[in-house]
Amino acid sequence: MQDRRYPTLAQATRIWARIGLLSFGGPAGQIALMHRILVEEQKWLGEKRFLHALNYCMLLPGPEAMQLAVYIGWLMHRTLGGIIAGVLFVLPGVAAIMALSWIYALYGNVGPVEALFFGLKAAVLAIVVQAVIRIGSRALKNNAMRAIAAASFLAIFGFAIPFPVIILAAGMIGFGGARAGFVAFQDTAGHGQVGKVQVADADTLLGEETPEHTRVNSAWAFRIAAVLLVLWLVPVAALFLALGPANVFAQIAGFFSVMAVVTFGGAYAVLAYVAQEAVQNYGWLAPGEMLDGLGMAETTPGPLIMVTQFVGFMGAFRDSGSLSPLMAGTLGGLLTTWVTFTPCFLWIFLGAPFIERLRDNKALTAALTAVTAAVVGVVLNLAVWFGLHVVFDELRSWTAFGLRLDVPILASVNWPSLALVAAAFVAVFRFRLGPVTVLVGCALIGLLLYLAGVVAR
Repeated sequence: MQDRRYPTLAQATRIWARIGLLSFGGPAGQIALMHRILVEEQKWLGEKRFLHALNYCMLLPGPEAMQLAVYIGWLMHRTLGGIIAGVLFVLPGVAAIMALSWIYALYGNVGPVEALFFGLKAAVLAIVVQAVIRIGSRALKNNAMRAIAAASFLAIFGFAIPFPVIILAAGMIGFGGARAGFVAFQDTAGHGQVGKVQVADADTLLGEETPEHTRVNSAWAFRIAAVLLVLWLVPVAALFLALGPANVFAQIAGFFSVMAVVTFGGAYAVLAYVAQEAVQNYGWLAPGEMLDGLGMAETTPGPLIMVTQFVGFMGAFRDSGSLSPLMAGTLGGLLTTWVTFTPCFLWIFLGAPFIERLRDNKALTAALTAVTAAVVGVVLNLAVWFGLHVVFDELRSWTAFGLRLDVPILASVNWPSLALVAAAFVAVFRFRLGPVTVLVGCALIGLLLYLAGVVAR
């Protein structure tokens, strides 16, 4: 029988700090890291309970890995444990992205720095394509799921249907299909096994029973929801009232607050939506700069969605008003992080007590699988969009029958970029190198090409 002595809050804090500092590699790597440390090493909870929590977090808008940390922290040490877990998971990324944003804003147009980011773009494209394949191999298990993925790609790539509409429709199809008894929606294994070691719930600190503090308490749920809503929405409302809706800080607060509510399906799917809005609608940064930000997020600890901090930084940096550009950028980045991650605590603290009562709900699992299938199409759109802007210097718009496509001008192909993209694909898919290795390697090659005069000085 497992010795059920819970770690103290101080001991748990050290473990969460370790996870936060080691959380490289995007959501897949971060979830695997948490599984290894919390399930296999510490045996805080078992495989079944870990997957139950993960499936709930995948149904939520926002970064699933960070929300999983909050969920497990709450299971172990109540609300304070969830707050500590979430903050420590995000904090290293906040510091790293802020430092890189300053460097980018001050020196991004200097030749060697541009060359480093030239290399990063090629690596990011290969990593995003790898994400499409990884998610697709897990989610597209039958023709119904493949059809959902194909339809979602066509909807966002060809018809510019908003991402939240696509994800909502996919979830409803999955839920309805399972309730109707269709076979394609019954065989939904969710995420499957996360780690190599299977740990039974009975052999862990939490055990199989439901801890007393996780039981549904409506009064507590409303209190915590009220506090978090005030912390999240009052600053947003104050910015709109004080500065007006046209001010960049109000726009950042409003846009990323909406994003926190509607962006389901994981980090790469969120980035597709952010890239579409921040680049095309708000003009906060260029497509290539979005790739630069994603390269930063891929090479630093913390959630991949931390790239949004870079987006907010650059948007405010370029529209600083009476503030200095760096001060405005810093405030814009921190504001983005606040409105992006504060709702994550709300979803967990408000919903987790109810979800703990819903073990093995097949309709919810089917909705999750359908959403994940749709995400495959959305992330494929992201990969195509990135690829066009990395490999070609010029695009033209083509419209017909309701379709609106960006078509590359073949004469504008960037041959050094194309060669580096090919090298990145070989590194990722042939030699199976890790994302950090590929990113650093491509950045150094970009610098060497600059020094050799291949990339324009």
